[in-house]
Amino acid sequence: MKPFADDRASVTHARPQSSIQWALDGLVGSPLDGLVGSAPTADTLPAVPLQLLPEGFALPPLPYLAVLVLAGTAVGTSLVARDPGFGERHVLALVSWMVAGAAGHVLFVIDAVPVLLRPLFGTPSVYVTAAILGGAAWLAALVTDRSAPRVIAAAGTVVAGVTLAGLAGVALSTGVEPTLPALGVIVGTGLGYVVARVLTRAVDSVTVAGRVTTLAVVAHGVDGVTTAVGVDLLGFGERTPLSAFILHAAETLPTADVLGTGWLFVVVKLAVAAVAVAAVAPTVREAEREGYAMLTVVTAVGLGPGVHNALLFAVTG
Repeated sequence: MKPFADDRASVTHARPQSSIQWALDGLVGSPLDGLVGSAPTADTLPAVPLQLLPEGFALPPLPYLAVLVLAGTAVGTSLVARDPGFGERHVLALVSWMVAGAAGHVLFVIDAVPVLLRPLFGTPSVYVTAAILGGAAWLAALVTDRSAPRVIAAAGTVVAGVTLAGLAGVALSTGVEPTLPALGVIVGTGLGYVVARVLTRAVDSVTVAGRVTTLAVVAHGVDGVTTAVGVDLLGFGERTPLSAFILHAAETLPTADVLGTGWLFVVVKLAVAAVAVAAVAPTVREAEREGYAMLTVVTAVGLGPGVHNALLFAVTG
């Protein structure tokens, strides 16, 4: 596997953290990716993956941290004071912000963010930044008495469009190899959809969450397959111990020479997603707002890194 470089590395050497770790860590409270050093080997892997936070995790400089804390507090308290509802359409609307955050972090990794704004696009700042902007759009919709999901989706689409346009500009100057990443997204979507269908037939209670049930599982399918593409076909390495542990486990199996190691990522991702959705989705019936909020997190820690993988592989692979 090729080594990862630090987030501040050049375009040629930037390598992302595997999306499996983003998702697994995210489900326990740290959906963050870190890129430093070289890819782990059997000699350097820990026997038990105790480290959950990726090596690239770093808070921004104090002035930026203060801005994020103050802005987040202001937006959060304003939303709580208005006590808005939160349902299926809200979750679907937030997809655009997940894409925007992922694309923004790719710009950070390839050094394409203006210096003044750079600290807002690192890990974990980019996720906080996206949450604040999305929350502000939601608040604006409430203040102006407009459809919140429509305003959230529209604002997120604009921000995502700007970040994707920035990546397109980089791709035009450095070249782009979108075929394998695009196939990863397509195959991941298909596998996720199949697993979601099986889940809804096996566990009838998850259907109460509607389209979000399928979205959450598909998100992790995209994450898992794009990770497999990066590891097995594009030579990307893994920098977080838990994910590296899973890869190493796949390397020891007789199937490694034929199937590679990324397939185990896909299995783990979809299994974790199915279990999480099966546990969370039924809560929507009794506590709609809280249930959909948890499903938003489950979706974000799959879709965000999956999109991040595909975009970064396309512009640096």
